[in-house]
Amino acid sequence: MNTNRELDYRLYLQRDEEFVRTDVRKEFSRYEVIMAGDTETVKKNYDEVRKDFFAGKGVLSQNPLRNSIYHLVVSLGVIARMCVENGLPHTEAYTISDIYIQRADVAKSVDEVLDLIGQAQMDYSERMRKLHRKAGSYSLYVRHAIDYIYDHLHQPLKMEELAQVEGLSPGYFSKLFAKEVGTTVKAYILSVKIQTAGNMLGNRDLSISDIAYSLGFSSQSAFTTAFKKLMGQTPAEFRNRMDYIKF
Repeated sequence: MNTNRELDYRLYLQRDEEFVRTDVRKEFSRYEVIMAGDTETVKKNYDEVRKDFFAGKGVLSQNPLRNSIYHLVVSLGVIARMCVENGLPHTEAYTISDIYIQRADVAKSVDEVLDLIGQAQMDYSERMRKLHRKAGSYSLYVRHAIDYIYDHLHQPLKMEELAQVEGLSPGYFSKLFAKEVGTTVKAYILSVKIQTAGNMLGNRDLSISDIAYSLGFSSQSAFTTAFKKLMGQTPAEFRNRMDYIKF
């Protein structure tokens, strides 16, 4: 479909209304701060932008709520892509985007959506800050192994598999990982799975058995035993406590 006529008309209206889009360099400089993991500046920048959020932005829908949601989708698409290019695992980056878009989809007001944009920016920034810290303290082999662990949480991972992926002998890889991370590969994998399970338990649509099998545990009882050992309570007790805190 040819858009030249409509484009000319809209550009005419923008000139007539003296509408000026936000400079793309200024916009991306804010994204660069997110990539740097500078959470304080990210919050400061967004608090300033929030005062007149739609200034310099195009109208994507005549419905104010839908317009704000579309802007959230566009913003998160760019941020997720930039985070991936700067080292954040792509499954993590895009799943975070999915989470915030789904939350925006059920939002009831423009302010609620704008709050979500700010929260998402802080979320990405904090993850990038942790990533930079990890990159500065871990070797390339260990960083790759940790990323591999997060990308394969649904599998019953073993240290030998990680060593093979990195092209190292199991003995050397085991010692290297323990030296840099401060714990064994087995203990790290289990702690990551239990931490992930804790987040998943907040979703009542997922049964405890669903969570157990999705994280590569052989059975619900094996999952419950491991969870209680690390968390001091069973998954069911943990879920009930989360519900109580929310209430």
